[in-house]
Amino acid sequence: MREITYLEAIREAMTQEMERDESVFLIGEDIGTYGGAFQVTHGMYEQFGPERILDTPITELGLTGAATGAALIGMRPIAEIMFMDFTTLASEQLVNQAAKLRFMFGGKASVPMVLRTPAGSGTGAAEHHSQSLENWFVHVPGLKVVMPTTPYDAKGLLLASIRDNNPVVFVEHKLLYKTKGEVPEEDYTIPLGQADVKRSGTDLTIVATSIMVSRSLEAAEELAKEGINVEVVDPRSLRPLDTGTIVESVKKTGKVLIVHEAVKTGGFGGELAGVIAESEAFGYLEAPIVRLAGREIPIPYNRTLEQNAVPQVANIVEKARDIVQLKV
Repeated sequence: MREITYLEAIREAMTQEMERDESVFLIGEDIGTYGGAFQVTHGMYEQFGPERILDTPITELGLTGAATGAALIGMRPIAEIMFMDFTTLASEQLVNQAAKLRFMFGGKASVPMVLRTPAGSGTGAAEHHSQSLENWFVHVPGLKVVMPTTPYDAKGLLLASIRDNNPVVFVEHKLLYKTKGEVPEEDYTIPLGQADVKRSGTDLTIVATSIMVSRSLEAAEELAKEGINVEVVDPRSLRPLDTGTIVESVKKTGKVLIVHEAVKTGGFGGELAGVIAESEAFGYLEAPIVRLAGREIPIPYNRTLEQNAVPQVANIVEKARDIVQLKV
């Protein structure tokens, strides 16, 4: 099978869906002739024109409101927020309108829109362009939140998100854009709420999201050299969450490490820990549930400080080793 980048997989999903469904259009800042801040929409303006690739002024609130209104009348907009940090500006429309309208109208209205946004650190973009705010939106009933790790998942999950009749926040880590993987050319979808076991193991379950899945897989290879067999589970979508796959993995290994880039306080790791603690997996635990997350600081500009602000492979290896060796 051919290999393409994560970025190309996202572009291909949008292109194929726009070719298939005339109700799909893109709206965002610099997504037209410029091709997007990370060149994800490069070439799409030339193919679909200004009526379906809508360049907006710098107004995250306005473009999200326009997408919400368009979705209400039967369109399927894909709104791009240039950096996840600026979803803070879009939150009134996303949280107070898009997420609630279906409930407010008793199910007679729907808001089939996708809000795509690059997140995370690692590019030297500093405090205002490097945050991981996914759990803000997980907290909101009515929103779905998706975080693909591989190019294959990115295409399949984005196609499923565009066809969903609910607003979806689709989080793309900036460091994943250039990663490559096998992706079919044909149309396919991955159901939202279906986790994936990226690596099977018996000694420890690592539940990780986004870029931390990649780092956890690398850490698992290092640990395998020491005879430690790690299972890596990628939820892929945070809401809805596939609790069954996670619970079964923890029951099998008896130990669990949760890894994400966002700061620990209020992060998705707390939700995962709660899910595990309240499930039948709790009785199988041979060690406490452990979370490894970003430090409680804004992301620094300095490259060394930036790397030390979020978990790296070495941190995952060290924490996993401690858990496996723990005797209770």
